[in-house]
Amino acid sequence: MGRWSSFADVALSRRTLLASTAAVTVAGVVSGCGETTASPVHIPAQASGDAEARATVRRLAAADAQDGFAAVGAPAVVQIVAHPDDDLFFMNPDVVQNLSAGIPVTSVYITDGGSFGVNTVPGQPAPEPDIPAYVSSRQQGLRQAYALMLGARLFTPWQRSVLALPGGRTAEVNRLEYGGRTAELIFLNLRMHAKNGARTVNLTRLWSTPGVTLPTQPAPESPVQQKYTYTRKDLIETLVFLLSRRKPTLVRTLDPDPDTQVHDERHPIGSDQHGFSDHPDHTAAALFAWRALADWGGRTGRGTQAPVFQTEAFRGYYNQRWPKNLPASTVALKALYLNAYGGEPSWQCGNESGCGDYAFGQDSVLRSMKGWARSTHRRYPNAGPKAVAGTGGALTVYGVLGTRLARWTGDVSGRQSPPEDLGGGPLAPSISVVRMPDGRDLVFALRFSALEGTAGKNLREIVMLRQRTAGGAFESSWVRLGSPETRSWRTRLTGPPTAVLGSDGRVHLFARNGAKGVSTRVLRTDGTWTPWTELPTGRIQEGLTAAVDGRGLVHLFGTSATWVEHWSQRTPSGDLRKGTRRFAHQPGDVPDAITAPDGSVLLGYRSVASDEVVIERLPAGRAKRWTTVAKPKMGGFGRVSLVDGRTTASSGGVLAVPSGSREELVYDITGGGRTSLVGTGAPSLTVGTPATLTVGTAPGTPVSVTLGLDGRPHITPLRDIRAG
Repeated sequence: MGRWSSFADVALSRRTLLASTAAVTVAGVVSGCGETTASPVHIPAQASGDAEARATVRRLAAADAQDGFAAVGAPAVVQIVAHPDDDLFFMNPDVVQNLSAGIPVTSVYITDGGSFGVNTVPGQPAPEPDIPAYVSSRQQGLRQAYALMLGARLFTPWQRSVLALPGGRTAEVNRLEYGGRTAELIFLNLRMHAKNGARTVNLTRLWSTPGVTLPTQPAPESPVQQKYTYTRKDLIETLVFLLSRRKPTLVRTLDPDPDTQVHDERHPIGSDQHGFSDHPDHTAAALFAWRALADWGGRTGRGTQAPVFQTEAFRGYYNQRWPKNLPASTVALKALYLNAYGGEPSWQCGNESGCGDYAFGQDSVLRSMKGWARSTHRRYPNAGPKAVAGTGGALTVYGVLGTRLARWTGDVSGRQSPPEDLGGGPLAPSISVVRMPDGRDLVFALRFSALEGTAGKNLREIVMLRQRTAGGAFESSWVRLGSPETRSWRTRLTGPPTAVLGSDGRVHLFARNGAKGVSTRVLRTDGTWTPWTELPTGRIQEGLTAAVDGRGLVHLFGTSATWVEHWSQRTPSGDLRKGTRRFAHQPGDVPDAITAPDGSVLLGYRSVASDEVVIERLPAGRAKRWTTVAKPKMGGFGRVSLVDGRTTASSGGVLAVPSGSREELVYDITGGGRTSLVGTGAPSLTVGTPATLTVGTAPGTPVSVTLGLDGRPHITPLRDIRAG
């Protein structure tokens, strides 16, 4: 499916998408990309003289109907990366957690990783280049690292076989089963650097430039010795084939849309791509992966069902420019496996070409100033289920399955309907949900609206789906809300949405913009939208959180490199202004905020390079009166979800549920941060950040909602907290 029009129609499932002319230039660019459109449809004016209320919309051609989601298979993980070691640097500790829990992991390496063929040993002169030997040595390093993660001996022999691929190609597959755990490594071996005639080409050129091909580079000891050539279409089809073969319930990728980066004396370019904070192969591999995911998840028609899988994307060289977010114990764990990967030339591993990528062995990653091993940052840190409570213990859960929006309806007891496919894909895994005063839900998401190689056909935008009636069906069409970025290539820098209902009935929508600041649109009570506007100052990480205090004022928080950034209203109907930065503790990761029973705002975030979580309190309407409530120690990494704990035995306080750990831990912050473990209802491994909320008649029951690797919501009541 080389044309974007076909891809868009299939990926949208049975949902069409509305494109507003108020959505800056993005809608115009997309509508010029060959899409099939029906006649323009006019929205009746709801506010006299308001041009946006009269905006013309265009409907994308509706795709064939499909019959919901397929039955989910056994939990399995597929990782698609550019180079040997990307998974070890940027996705661990998640990888070893999966393997330790008995979840099979398949890692697909697109390039050969051969670079210029120099396997440098720290402190020794550089050897002569030998690309095939370097390719082989790096792959042996991977076998060593994965053997260790499986609990096996370092040089345990692997089963090495040949896998037939589309187009008559083949790839080497390495498989090791040990103690009920399984890892599979697939090497496609596309050259990192090659020539098309006089033109130098790489994975980025394969993605972005028509007519480019890349050859493969087999390793000397590989059972695959034939060389092949890949076009852009060939690689996408191969990745779709591998996804269909394994049928994963979770797919990990690298960062498809890295931050922009000024390169200067203070920030040398190193292996970055020009203007961006990541290796060009990382970005291209992620874009190929997301295109394959969209094709695989969108290949549905009448009588077929969408595959059930979740997605996670991980930052790459971003790690060296933002605060480190892993505690020392987790860094040591990552270094252990990177040492196994790096190896040493003196090792007797049985691989004639070498025993690892020597530059990364012997604790060199701990000495590196770049610090890639000291962080694991998710590209979409707010990813995970979103839940809203109804009357009588009713609970509605939203999430992204197969890059499409899914809805489950049920109650706090854990009874849930099968997932309802609401379409909209391909969507990033981070969504935001607002329940309106009349009980209807609005769901906001970030959509990959075009995934082609050229800049004008590689677009991101915020989209919204509206519920027709409280508890009922949704509208048949998604609405395009555009992007704060007006140039097509910069839409890729748009962050996923965070939305909150203000006390005056307006909906405030926020998204990180390309300058690493925040932009906002507001849905007025008459149904019209304001344009995108940028909030003052702020240079933050991805991952926003918002809350409304007891005086009806909206507060927005993000974390910069050194402090917590804050914006707030002065009056319930006013614009957000610069609030009070919190300098007391350096944040290591993104925050979460809730409104406490007394109307104050409680904010939680991890300290830099630590397992310490800081809980802060901001009294309602008093923007400069920050106080630190507690600093408990919590396992895991990433965002910590907060919920009001006043219904527990502690008779008040806040509960915190961290992500990034193998167990669901609940921390009772009252009384100095006592630690308690809840073991009922939650799977041992979850995807994304837990949703936390209070359900039922006041004072209600605090619950945690997680999505397991089985793609199902798991609801854990938190009322029975046991002191640790």
